[in-house]
Amino acid sequence: MKIKLFSAFLASSLLFGCASQTFTINGEGGEVPTSQKTQHFFVSGIGQEKITNAAEICGGAENIVKVEAQHTFMNGFLSFITYGIYTPRDAKVYCKSE
Repeated sequence: MKIKLFSAFLASSLLFGCASQTFTINGEGGEVPTSQKTQHFFVSGIGQEKITNAAEICGGAENIVKVEAQHTFMNGFLSFITYGIYTPRDAKVYCKSE
């Protein structure tokens, strides 16, 4: 019985999917994020939005290299244990280095 329960838990933990949306704007580069924030959503983020102004962070749109939104394993785990009440997401902005 314990083996079946452990197997079911292990199989369900593989469903904690990770996702990443990356928008490359002005070429390649920017290995280290200039800004990294955790965005907090509730009830799976239904009808909610968070705005990250990359042009403001990088000092102009011409300095933006990449914008990335990530749903990591830990974000999925937190969402799972709170039954979707709390659903965080990470937002990263990469700027051209001077």
